[in-house]
Amino acid sequence: MQQRMNADLKIGILGCGPIAQFAHLESVQKARNAVLHAVCDADEALANRFGTFYDAGRIYLDYDAMLADPDVDAVIIATSDAFHVPAALRAIAAGKHVLCEKPVGVSVEEVEQLAAAAQESGCRVQIGHMLRFDPGIQAAHAFISGEMGDMLAFKAWYCDSTHRYDMTDAVQPLPRTGRHAMKPSGDPKANRRRYYMLAHGSHLVDLARFLAGPIVAVEARLHERFGAHCWFVDVEFESGALGHLDLTVAVRMDWHEGFQVYGEHGSATGKIFNPWYYRSSEVDIFHEKDASSSRVLGADGHFYRRQLEGFADTVLHGTASHGADVHDGVASVRAMVAIDQSVRTGRAVALADVAGAL
Repeated sequence: MQQRMNADLKIGILGCGPIAQFAHLESVQKARNAVLHAVCDADEALANRFGTFYDAGRIYLDYDAMLADPDVDAVIIATSDAFHVPAALRAIAAGKHVLCEKPVGVSVEEVEQLAAAAQESGCRVQIGHMLRFDPGIQAAHAFISGEMGDMLAFKAWYCDSTHRYDMTDAVQPLPRTGRHAMKPSGDPKANRRRYYMLAHGSHLVDLARFLAGPIVAVEARLHERFGAHCWFVDVEFESGALGHLDLTVAVRMDWHEGFQVYGEHGSATGKIFNPWYYRSSEVDIFHEKDASSSRVLGADGHFYRRQLEGFADTVLHGTASHGADVHDGVASVRAMVAIDQSVRTGRAVALADVAGAL
């Protein structure tokens, strides 16, 4: 457990469903610079159960009531994707900083509206792309930014496994569900293409942008067979580097996620583990200057807690953070919409030209 700071960011969590139970409630409890001031959920039983267990100062059933609480500095939005932008807009209108689960939204127009509102308000809006707080990935980012020189090519893959729930059920607590929880209209998982892209593709796209820089255009293919979906995406990066992304759900093998970077003065290869193991990625960095390889241990692999601490440092002290800001969130949504449009049209799509939703 890290030493706590004297000045803590007072957090209110919106939503006490599975992602809050698995990640955010514990992260606030363990963070060195944040405290759980409030929880809010439309389901009274969930709000009381987790608000009490995690020692929340206050428990709310109404979001506007929590936003009206003058002691809440920032909110974590841990709701369904469709509610992210409306909830974030209400938070910044109330003068609260926002840490929003990924993806920040489901359409280009709504996320651009949020970005404009955030800029006008001065509130911090960070998106929950927690891979940016994986110590191994941060080591790769530092090498790429400082030593590697020009990038030749970048490859990354996110391949969910048919066995992932057998494995994660063994390490995660049994999630509690409520009878009166707010749900979006329709079943978000009914359209598998859309659901997989939003849930998993958002991780892959942001990883590519974090390590290789802005994406200019994509050309994508999608193959569906025996219930599996496989996207192969050729990427044009702003730097001129070649890129290739593989999003496959689900592979008939173990969880398979990672990346390769080829650069002027070295290369990096990463193996990323299922995030619920809280294990830092194994990233091997090759240094051409002395033909040596290095790997950080990354003993502290609690990405969600590290993400929150980075957010809190930014709000409290203006400290620069690896966190994805609202503009990164917009770029991620643009990339996913562009991938979808490329699949449908069979042509390359420039991110600057896309509009609409997945």
